[in-house]
Amino acid sequence: MWDVHRHPCFSAAACETHARVHLPVAKRCNMQCNYCLRRYSCVNESRPGVTARLLSPEEAVEHFSQVLLRIPRVSVAGIAGPGEPLANPETLETFRMLRERYPELMLCVSTNGLLLPEAAGELKRAGVNFVTVTINALSPEAWSKVYSWVEYGGRRLTGYEGWRVHAERQWKGLEEACRMGFVVKVNTVYIPEVNGEEIPEIARLAALAGARIHNIIPLIPVRGSRFAGMREPSAEEVERLRELCSAYLPQMRHCVRCRADAAGFLKSREACG
Repeated sequence: MWDVHRHPCFSAAACETHARVHLPVAKRCNMQCNYCLRRYSCVNESRPGVTARLLSPEEAVEHFSQVLLRIPRVSVAGIAGPGEPLANPETLETFRMLRERYPELMLCVSTNGLLLPEAAGELKRAGVNFVTVTINALSPEAWSKVYSWVEYGGRRLTGYEGWRVHAERQWKGLEEACRMGFVVKVNTVYIPEVNGEEIPEIARLAALAGARIHNIIPLIPVRGSRFAGMREPSAEEVERLRELCSAYLPQMRHCVRCRADAAGFLKSREACG
């Protein structure tokens, strides 16, 4: 039933034959990524963290049903923001409602991994099949450049302590998700001069943990974000890095850096946002 070959983000072949819907129900975030600027009512941008509006779980299920009428080849519903899905109770509520109404539907969540160790069991019970974990840094030095802070245990953590808590928990969550039978993808935002040298080791460790595929996402320097002045890596740089990492994990090369409310085929049979 949960065929990876029908999930367009996990299979290059599926991106032309099967569509996906992202449901923007997750408002709150528990980290500040320096490349991220979350916006609502922003219809002219196509990048992660952007949505036309936030939806309640009930609205999300109704929206999915309307998309399904227009695009019958939808095979998966995902929650990827605009905040951190696992920091919002609406995420599990939406998944439970979708599973009850559409028992054959594949369900997918994208997370920074901070809360994944506790949430993995709940996700499984809610019927989620696919998990994407974003891992952008291994060292505290790189982590401190990528992230401003992380909130955990009622505290806002920065620097070495923020790295220690986040790294420990996201790797534990990744291993737990793989052990529990989720199909796991690792996303890594490639930020030149910040984390490029660490990405092959991220791929190696993710493969050892049981991940199935790796998606290296070129940085989008977003105006208004802390990384607005950073450069986007060239296509050649990204491809060289993917070649290095392919020694450890299959590389996703068809990512279109979707909005949090994207709907349709990754390739242009239908609009992606």
